[in-house]
Amino acid sequence: MEKLVTFEKQDGFATVKINNPPLNVLGSKVVEQLHDVFTTIASDPDIIVVILTGAGDRAFMAGADIKEFPEKLGGNMKSGSIKTHETLNLIASLHKPTIAMLNGITLGGGCELALTCDFRIAEEHVQIGLPEIKLGIFPGGGGTQRLPRLIGKTKAKELMFTGDPLTAQEAKEIGLVSTVVPKGKGMEEAGKLAKRIARHSLDALAMIKQAVDEGMEKPIADAIQLESDLFQEVFQTKGAKEGVQAFLEKRTPQFNR
Repeated sequence: MEKLVTFEKQDGFATVKINNPPLNVLGSKVVEQLHDVFTTIASDPDIIVVILTGAGDRAFMAGADIKEFPEKLGGNMKSGSIKTHETLNLIASLHKPTIAMLNGITLGGGCELALTCDFRIAEEHVQIGLPEIKLGIFPGGGGTQRLPRLIGKTKAKELMFTGDPLTAQEAKEIGLVSTVVPKGKGMEEAGKLAKRIARHSLDALAMIKQAVDEGMEKPIADAIQLESDLFQEVFQTKGAKEGVQAFLEKRTPQFNR
């Protein structure tokens, strides 16, 4: 099978690249290969952080593969939708921090893919949005759920009702992306962030992610209980023992070794 999704690892982080020219669209093969790559990454103890990006400088991902749509019109979309959701949910629930480096057009399924990540870094030429309404359909890869949770219900509805894309700077102003950098500087910025995070304990990072993501969906009392349970759990990890011992010995902790 042609390799449309590849990854390489260094310095505690992996860089996953989607290479489906010309615009890295989210076809069924890309969905399948993303699932395989992130399954491998999930079980690799040497990978603490993941950067996800697209090949080239035109598109992170320009959306779903519309060429696959005609055969689905009037038919059963559910099986394909379930497979897409399985892959996107796998990335969203990965117990490792994830960074989407947006290096070009990020529309439709590309935006939904970016929403599964913990951070989104955008190069200044990026256009990001959910234009599905212009095809008479709507976002079906988690966009109707993840986007309002990130930027609020009203703004999310505006983006989905109009289908109009945002510039990188506009996306930053509403919290859709965290950082905007000049064209060609995205990987450098993402690498810096990945290295800053990867030096810490994966156990603690995973529990922070779980506490925030699961806690946001719970009443505050239940969320505090989740935090309390995880706080008890983190003190049983090798990372906590190493961190405390390193502090007492006035040295730099060596986590994840």
